[in-house]
Amino acid sequence: MTTILLHGIGGPSWGDLVPGAVDWPMPGFAGAPPMDRMTFPALARALRNTMDARGIGRATLVGHSMGGMLAQEFVATWPERVAKLVLYATTPAFGGRDPAFAEAFLRARLAPLEGGRTMEEAAPAMLEGMFAEGADPAAMPRAAAAIAAVPEEVYRETVRCLTTFDRRADLPRIAVPTLLIAGERDQAAPARTMQRMAEAIPGARIAVIPGAGHLLHLERPDAFRAALAPFLAE
Repeated sequence: MTTILLHGIGGPSWGDLVPGAVDWPMPGFAGAPPMDRMTFPALARALRNTMDARGIGRATLVGHSMGGMLAQEFVATWPERVAKLVLYATTPAFGGRDPAFAEAFLRARLAPLEGGRTMEEAAPAMLEGMFAEGADPAAMPRAAAAIAAVPEEVYRETVRCLTTFDRRADLPRIAVPTLLIAGERDQAAPARTMQRMAEAIPGARIAVIPGAGHLLHLERPDAFRAALAPFLAE
């Protein structure tokens, strides 16, 4: 069974963490042509088109952060194309229903760019609060390099798209084996939020990685593999 890795807004950073998996770049990332207007339905269609082009009928989706949102969008739209689901450091909706929350998020996320920094210069500020103490020393440079490679206009459009997501009502309809992976100290996708997600998805299980933040596949790669590999092998 093919496994497809879906990255977050910082861009692909999986490396060889999941051998044999398809590391799929969203439109605009890693040289892929950008979209005129990014939406979750459009991203899901792009993923489906890639699967069709590669002859992949069904796949296991592993989605990190915004990639986890895309995985939820995809399984809600084409459930017959999903064999298993891994939702990692993600949430079923963006923030609260108050538009002011999204506006504040966008201001904070884009502030380094509005201040005249390049993506490379802004990367450390964009990653602030994403790592927990004790992370692998290679984690920050790898994440910063991934962000620096994202075109500024693509990053801006991706952050805007992120604020539109809400699939909370669809969680009880997920009918494939599902694993959630959470970082104990993740501030962006708190473990308590992911625990509620797991409770809403029939038969889902959750693994919480002690001491890990939002980018735990970089922070604690061995612990991430230990949580993911048995599920993929089932």
